[in-house]
Amino acid sequence: MSLFKRLFGGSSPKAPESEPTMELDGFLVRATPFEEGGQWQLCGVISREVDGVVKESRFVRADRFADRDTAIEMAFDKAKRIIAEQGMRMFR
Repeated sequence: MSLFKRLFGGSSPKAPESEPTMELDGFLVRATPFEEGGQWQLCGVISREVDGVVKESRFVRADRFADRDTAIEMAFDKAKRIIAEQGMRMFR
């Protein structure tokens, strides 16, 4: 790689990381944390098929973590609470 490519962003882009999933009481949860200000923001998607149509509910919280793995773990914990509190009502 030439000097100019290294100085001006000629490196290949970083591949996106996979979104971990978990099934909880018939709901599919995807942990989708994103990096913000050097930390990982808690974010996820809860989905379920309703009358033949996949419904999704996205949640983003202000919580931030130093590493992606902790953000993923906490996204699953938050999804468990959302499902327990709201159940199918989250799709109305």
